[in-house]
Amino acid sequence: MPSNMKLELFPVPPSGPRYSMNSRCLRFKLALLAACWLVATPAVRAQGPAVSPAAQRASAPAAGFNLSPATFIPVSQIHPGMRGVAYTVFEGTQPEAMEVEILGVLKNLTGPKGDIILARLHGAKAEYTGVVAGMSGSPVYLGGKLAGALSFRIGMFSKEPIAGITPIADMMEIEEFDHTVPEPAAATITARNSGADTGAMAPTSLSGERGLGAGPGTGSIQGYAQYLTPIEAPLAFNGFSEEAIKRFAPQFAAAGIVPVMGAGAASEDAQPEPIVPGSAISAILVRGDMNIAATCTVTFADAHRLLACGHPLLQYGMVDMPMTKARVLATLASPYNAFKIVNTTVTVGSFVQDRHTGILGRFGRDAQMIPVTLSIHGPGPAPAAAGARSRAKVLDVENELVDPQSKTRTFHFDVLNNPKLTPVAIMATVYSALQGLNQYGEDTTFALRGRIRMQGYPDVAMRDLYAPADNAPTAFAIAMDLGGRFGRIYGNPYQTPDIHGVELDFQAIPERRSARLESARTDVTEARPGEEIVVEAVLRPYRGERIVRSIPVRIPASARPGNLQILVSDGETLNRTQMLSAGLNHRLELGSTIAQLNKEHVNNRLYVSLLENNPQAMVEDKVMPSLPLSVMNVMNGMLGSQEMMVSGESALDESSSAMDFVVTGSRVVSVLIK
Repeated sequence: MPSNMKLELFPVPPSGPRYSMNSRCLRFKLALLAACWLVATPAVRAQGPAVSPAAQRASAPAAGFNLSPATFIPVSQIHPGMRGVAYTVFEGTQPEAMEVEILGVLKNLTGPKGDIILARLHGAKAEYTGVVAGMSGSPVYLGGKLAGALSFRIGMFSKEPIAGITPIADMMEIEEFDHTVPEPAAATITARNSGADTGAMAPTSLSGERGLGAGPGTGSIQGYAQYLTPIEAPLAFNGFSEEAIKRFAPQFAAAGIVPVMGAGAASEDAQPEPIVPGSAISAILVRGDMNIAATCTVTFADAHRLLACGHPLLQYGMVDMPMTKARVLATLASPYNAFKIVNTTVTVGSFVQDRHTGILGRFGRDAQMIPVTLSIHGPGPAPAAAGARSRAKVLDVENELVDPQSKTRTFHFDVLNNPKLTPVAIMATVYSALQGLNQYGEDTTFALRGRIRMQGYPDVAMRDLYAPADNAPTAFAIAMDLGGRFGRIYGNPYQTPDIHGVELDFQAIPERRSARLESARTDVTEARPGEEIVVEAVLRPYRGERIVRSIPVRIPASARPGNLQILVSDGETLNRTQMLSAGLNHRLELGSTIAQLNKEHVNNRLYVSLLENNPQAMVEDKVMPSLPLSVMNVMNGMLGSQEMMVSGESALDESSSAMDFVVTGSRVVSVLIK
């Protein structure tokens, strides 16, 4: 106890018989209370006074972190038995202290030079909840010096709150990769515990005991290595059904996201409390009428930036994700999946780096996300007569789409602009929005008209009709088609796409509008170049009568004598054929990709294609059919390039007929050209 402190644990009793007391009992009680105070004092001194938010934000912007030995402790000085303190939020916004007992250092656990500090947490709350999802990034201090961030835990069903700590020096390397701001003057980190003793902390616990022994040796702690996994950042999917998350789990996994279904939502409540080490912080992947947010804990914050998590969220490198404050509503203790229930609140900047040892955010910076407007028009109030087919104004998807009597629901949300995540986020949001309609049923057909607005390029137009399939609902087919378009836009290796917005307009039709192609034939078996023939196709609508559609086709004057194949098919067959002939590894520049997307065939037309057994070249998005051998020899040098692909058949001509249905199937007929 400091000599200048006066301790009054008990008032001195006045003299006299009225206050007589057994002196031995009194001395025992005084000694007991004094001992309790002294036991708690070392731990309080070890934590040290937290730096005020104002003092933290007073530091100048830094081009690179400058950690002096007075403010951080390197891994080389950390040994088993040391005691420290970590901070995290269990409820509300105020970080709470947990005692940390160092068990040892696991060398090269996360890769070459990737050491992890192994520790055991103590304290009533930490021992009750264990190491929970959302706790990653919690700062750990040893002797008042910042040691690192909680970032790993022992799998599931662990009976002890044992955690791995990412060293702070490894996290500070993230700053070197960030070029989002000009290089300002350097500054030093201000540790949360800057007022504490900077010497090595004595291994004294909050209970006053001198450790639990010397601690495990290096050999014994290696057994923990195979069980350590990164502490998940719970992803709060707000506005998404559980079925939607399960259906797109493989796509999320391919994008680097394993959905840890944490509960929570987006809130517009004010949160005046400042961000300090130990505060909860959220990275926004989708925001608006639907939200996806990942939450972890702040390791370090100054006036201009913060470090969090201690491990990657997605490890995308440079990112642009909104950064928001977060309020922890509760911490759910579970041996299977313990996590924090979080509401995201006020946007304070954006995360700009997502690296192996953590994420870095900048205060006051706006994230550039992709705004999406999704409108869904349901059927009008007057139901169709029994047995009659409704005729809403939706079938000509190239022109008018909306039934004027329909009910409209509009959704607005922003999606992270990222090559891996944007396609799957679009798929999941559209799927959830469509399936969330009261008008939606397993037989619902949707007509789509929309566009993807590109900076410096033409819009990607989308006009199509979608009907249920036997193995998937309509919403899933729509989502996969949209995701494929975004995947191709982002997949070009030449230009970075700048997507300014997405507009999607759907009309719901309460019936299954699909028809299968059963057969096809021509009115003649022989023809001459320039003559017109008629192709007759028989289609069977879903639970309807057969339809015969006649399509006139003119034989091109350039058609060569011999067998001419006629392909009668749906649009998907032609699109798939073109993709295969172009080659799976064929990549176009962005402008050609957009042009090719705008030329794709739609689902509600029946196509008739004339095919000839002559080579066809595709140069970027341009098709050159029936090339003479001499031309092919000249162009032979381009065959290995990305810009030119050759297929064995040429498409001489193509005709189509609009249908009231989504057409599926294909047939091939032949005509002899004389």
